[in-house]
Amino acid sequence: RRSSDLATFSDMGYVKDEDADKINYDDLLKEMKEDTKVSSEARVSEGYEAIELINWASPPFYDKERKALHWAKEIHFGNNLSNTLNYDVRLLGRKGVLSFNAVGSMEQLPDVKPQINNLIAATTFKEGHRYADFNPSIDKFAAVTIGGLVAGKVLAKVGALALIAKFGKVILLFLAKFWKLVA
Repeated sequence: RRSSDLATFSDMGYVKDEDADKINYDDLLKEMKEDTKVSSEARVSEGYEAIELINWASPPFYDKERKALHWAKEIHFGNNLSNTLNYDVRLLGRKGVLSFNAVGSMEQLPDVKPQINNLIAATTFKEGHRYADFNPSIDKFAAVTIGGLVAGKVLAKVGALALIAKFGKVILLFLAKFWKLVA
């Protein structure tokens, strides 16, 4: 993971975007709210202020042509009187994802949102690193999809299946040997 003051690049691999049109972002928001509630309880127990995901400040949008994903969340921290804007932009490349994040007050949304298309238009991957340059025989796939980028987590099913596919024989051999020792 490399970062600068303006952007962060995560070399997570090639993010498949086939799920982009199938995601129910309202259902995803409900799941994210529940995850935030659970993590907030842990934050409070560690002495930090509570956090609550209120709503989409701008719902997720995926531009399939430009391989650009962006969304904004409205978040409430502790006893603050105003809510926080957290605007995320993800640009997909051959080997990972370039991320931009803007944090401010909700009152700044009308100033930030019109600039998103300008940011996307001004940012490109070099030839050989573009999404279209992906080569499945040498490049790795990310353990996350478009929905996972928005939710901020690796999809557990994909990760578990990938682990079993990669190490299934080794795991089964280990279990068989272990069972012989115990039995």
